[in-house]
Amino acid sequence: MAFGPYRDTYHLFSSVPLPPLQLLRQRFQRPRLDDIADSVVKAIESQTLREQIRPGARIAISVGSRGIAHLALIVRTVASTLKHYGAEPFIVPAMGSHGGATPEGQRTVVESLGVTEEYCGVPIISSLEVDLLGTLPNGLPVYIDRVANAADGIIVLNRIKPHTDFSAPVESGLSKMLAIGLGKHKGALTLHSWGLDGLRVQIPEVAKFSVAHAAILCGLAIVENAYDEVAEVVCVPPDGIGTEPERLLSDWARALMPRLPWDDLDVLVVDELGKNISGAGMDPNIIGRIRSGPQKQTAVEATAIAVLRLTEASHGNAIGLGLADFTTAQLYEQLDSQSLYINSLTAGVIALNSAKLPLILETEREAVAAAIRSCGRPDLTQVRLARIKNTLSLEYLLASPASLEYLRPDCDIELLGTAEPFYLTDDNALTPFEHILRSHA
Repeated sequence: MAFGPYRDTYHLFSSVPLPPLQLLRQRFQRPRLDDIADSVVKAIESQTLREQIRPGARIAISVGSRGIAHLALIVRTVASTLKHYGAEPFIVPAMGSHGGATPEGQRTVVESLGVTEEYCGVPIISSLEVDLLGTLPNGLPVYIDRVANAADGIIVLNRIKPHTDFSAPVESGLSKMLAIGLGKHKGALTLHSWGLDGLRVQIPEVAKFSVAHAAILCGLAIVENAYDEVAEVVCVPPDGIGTEPERLLSDWARALMPRLPWDDLDVLVVDELGKNISGAGMDPNIIGRIRSGPQKQTAVEATAIAVLRLTEASHGNAIGLGLADFTTAQLYEQLDSQSLYINSLTAGVIALNSAKLPLILETEREAVAAAIRSCGRPDLTQVRLARIKNTLSLEYLLASPASLEYLRPDCDIELLGTAEPFYLTDDNALTPFEHILRSHA
């Protein structure tokens, strides 16, 4: 029998009431940089790179797979600054197994983020070949991108943020980019094969070993605020990677992390998931459902989660889909199983749930109705439901009237207008968030 979406021959969903929705605006602290390029130049000039770089030196710039705010502009500014110093910079895709764990796929990922040779003015050299830098005392081998290792210097560029699947003093940032991103697929497989210890403990150790054995010039750390804007750009000296300077930046990023204004919900509807939104597709810092340890303090506890679409920038990699309970035929058709599976198999223990398939429904309306019907609320008209665009965009939310009684007292919420009938198009899709916001402008 062919596998496919559930066909509602039993009419389970037509009678499910979809609640009216209230548009909410959530406010967070908002430090941000007005001139990104100028801030990048000043950060680089705060170190002694000019003195370290001889004319004609080849410098590798690492670029990962995340949709970092102003990523292309930041990379272009780094490249132009290095050229001003007389160097010959180039871009190295640094992303472990993403892009299907192929050189062509990883190049496509960085280009889809706007980081192109034409825009940045430097070549992109994509390869999965690595050099073995050495071995830690515990026997863990340390790998680094061969092309980057052959250069005269490496700038490790990445966003600092809480990791999606574990908690530690240093989570996702410069150390992870150096250990896993520049370690390429072989390095990623090696570290993930050590389970949670490989992530919580060994990533900083591998990073520090790499600093001691490779030509790392600096780390360029980007910290974002809750609005997906650049709050700070910091040039971290090599010995600050995996140590106190990176830990302090991790604390700052954690303090800026957004969250939903509820502790508990019956239903959470997520319009889209994607690798450009979170390494986990949907950030467990927001939605919870971490298999590998305790839930993050910033996470909501939702009985049922429906996710409706996959971003184009994910290139079919729907990692994180298994964190949802319901999805759509449209998202299922967007799947590239090879990209999904290689990412999940490489990530190991932290991704054991992430590649599983939730129940597939024919339309977005049915996916929402299935979540409501299954949430355990006897009176479905009293469902505590919230809808978000994705786990990066939490300023504007849609919420059912019943959920408003359960807002956390410490959140800063403004109600915009009045509750409206559930936003649907004629083909039973959810009205895009952009259209709803325009109607309330």
